[in-house]
Amino acid sequence: MTPRTPRLSRLRRAVPEGRAGRPAETRGARPRRRGTQPKVVALGGGMGLSASLAALRRITGDLTAVVTVADDGGSSGRLRDELGVLPPGDLRKALAALCGDDDWGQTWARVIQHRFQSKGDLHEHAVGNLLIVALWEQLGDHVQALDLVGRLLGAHGRVLPMSAVPLELQARVLGHDPRRPEDVDTVRGQATVALTPGEVQSVHLVPNDPPAVPEAVEAVLDADWVVLGPGSWFSSVIPHLLVPELLDALLQTKARRVLSLNLAPQPGETEGFSPQRHLEVLGRHAPKLALDVVLADEAAVPDRDLLTDAAERFGAAVELAPVARPDGSPRHDPELLAAAYDRIFRMHGRIGPWR
Repeated sequence: MTPRTPRLSRLRRAVPEGRAGRPAETRGARPRRRGTQPKVVALGGGMGLSASLAALRRITGDLTAVVTVADDGGSSGRLRDELGVLPPGDLRKALAALCGDDDWGQTWARVIQHRFQSKGDLHEHAVGNLLIVALWEQLGDHVQALDLVGRLLGAHGRVLPMSAVPLELQARVLGHDPRRPEDVDTVRGQATVALTPGEVQSVHLVPNDPPAVPEAVEAVLDADWVVLGPGSWFSSVIPHLLVPELLDALLQTKARRVLSLNLAPQPGETEGFSPQRHLEVLGRHAPKLALDVVLADEAAVPDRDLLTDAAERFGAAVELAPVARPDGSPRHDPELLAAAYDRIFRMHGRIGPWR
């Protein structure tokens, strides 16, 4: 990465500050109103994390997203292969989810999500991916660049990568090759793992002890609440538990921890999984992890007793709430999910100073 240029310094000063009501500072979130709002950190990636962020930004102004960086498909994979950078796609999606509902926020959300359609090299590249990578190269600092994009968008929160090095996701998969249904193979790459027709047994990262971004560790340790999930279980949720410094922070933090379950099994990596099976595989990857609350949609839990038993192994209570969109699709409704999070934050464990 190259050092910051004078032009970028001028751009930093030119970014409008009033869109999200924030002073000129390096932190991407809205100014913390101490004593009035919970400090929340959300971990994940892809559309699951986006759903959680779209809900959480409605109930707190002190929000940090910690995003997986193992994507190797699509525009992100091409940029990663060509330039050796972190995959920017999940970071872009998180920033878009944190955009406000006003014209400024929604316009920028559409712009950074826009994908070029052509017969050339730009085909399917997302504008936001190119913007993020350009700022990484200009500033030479992943966190500083993402904070600057957040200020430009008027994002209602901060976005951080979980690690500063690109990661490869590898999985042990039973029956990945349909011709050998009894064999266990090592499958490499997040895109391949997410679409495997076999049964994922376990996942790990390469390198196997990647360094965590210090700001992400600090955010977890300083949080009032940490939210894990929803999202692709093996490729977006569990990878955070495989970064040693981040896992240590999750074990040491005094924050309450809520696990948000998916609305339905995901074709490929969690096909046929029950809600409690999601908890079981999470526990296999992080046996010392404790939780306070497991949140699930009431219509997605066929047997509450089984889920309650699985949650109790983590020391967690189960909260069932209607959080799905009313159209019947397996997508979270941001308003309903926000209401569920707000109730959990108010009613479980410590009553924070924000209430």
